[in-house]
Amino acid sequence: MPKGLPFQLDHYLELVDWSGRHLDPRKRGCITENTPPILERLSISPKHWRYLNRNFESRFKGLVGSVEAVKQACIQLDKRWVHGIADCRRFLSATPF
Repeated sequence: MPKGLPFQLDHYLELVDWSGRHLDPRKRGCITENTPPILERLSISPKHWRYLNRNFESRFKGLVGSVEAVKQACIQLDKRWVHGIADCRRFLSATPF
């Protein structure tokens, strides 16, 4: 398995975005014309996305998401600790602490 995408991130995101915007509007995955770009919607900086693209599996071993989402999952799963919560905060939270 090659490490990372075999082309530039911005080209990949453009391809995904273009593809989603050209699907039949009734199809699942269709992106409407007025929808902001994916990283903007997820509040993830392009710099962090590039890093995670190459290092995701080494940074996360279990739950992944915004700190708020991971904390809620921990409550539901009755977990007290999650490996990678600092990286969730650093890379995936809309408002870093």
